[in-house]
Amino acid sequence: MPTALFISPHLDDVAFSCGGTFATLAQAGWQCVLLTVFTRSVPNPTGFALACQTDKGLVPEVDYLALRRAEDTAAAQCLGAIAVRWLDLPEAPHRGYHSPAALFAEPLPTDDVVEDLVPILTAELASTVPQLVFVPQGLGQHIDHRRVMQALQVVGLPTLPILWYRDTPYIIRQPDAEPAPELPTGLVKVAMPLSTVALKAKVAAAQAYASQIDFQFGGADQTRVKLAQLAAAEGQAAGLEQVAERFAVAPVHADALPSGMVRGN
Repeated sequence: MPTALFISPHLDDVAFSCGGTFATLAQAGWQCVLLTVFTRSVPNPTGFALACQTDKGLVPEVDYLALRRAEDTAAAQCLGAIAVRWLDLPEAPHRGYHSPAALFAEPLPTDDVVEDLVPILTAELASTVPQLVFVPQGLGQHIDHRRVMQALQVVGLPTLPILWYRDTPYIIRQPDAEPAPELPTGLVKVAMPLSTVALKAKVAAAQAYASQIDFQFGGADQTRVKLAQLAAAEGQAAGLEQVAERFAVAPVHADALPSGMVRGN
């Protein structure tokens, strides 16, 4: 059976952004692996790092990332993942990015996480041997998303089809958001039509991240509504008569994609 590797900067990005495609491939017999990069628990956070959990209603004593890893496990079950992998790397607020604005600015000179990530990512790709890799476009410009993209540039995957997914909820807030400068040029657009079952699986997976959905979408009901509306808009943008998720891919790989995926607008 073919294998698809879904790379998520944070514990929710894949489910929010391309969970419907994940579920579609899993239902079609693909072995789908969910790999999240920034998942390290950091004891006794302070300052902005602590605020990133307390602003979601969590008390300081909670192991924020342990809670989120448990949510990730539940979400992966909704999507049909055969494996869930967490890389032991810290999120940006634990790497010197001490304000909301800093998360969307240029990398800090002291941030060497790409050097740490490259060998780990190389090993993960070698052990997984995927036929397809999903990675973010960096829409919204979050520094953690960009750092993952920069690591992939160093690793280099010239012969492997890479599908660059549209970062959500950034595209809900900013429908015209530009991708990060690390996105390769010359890509073409493709889309994966979603069945009702696949869209329901995506919504269920997204709702499993209970610590995040109030902040990101406005609650469980709004998560369902907004993701359904987004899927409809994405399908329309791709010129389809059904809901969908959209991606970018190198032209050389555009004709060797999973069954059901089509060229988009």
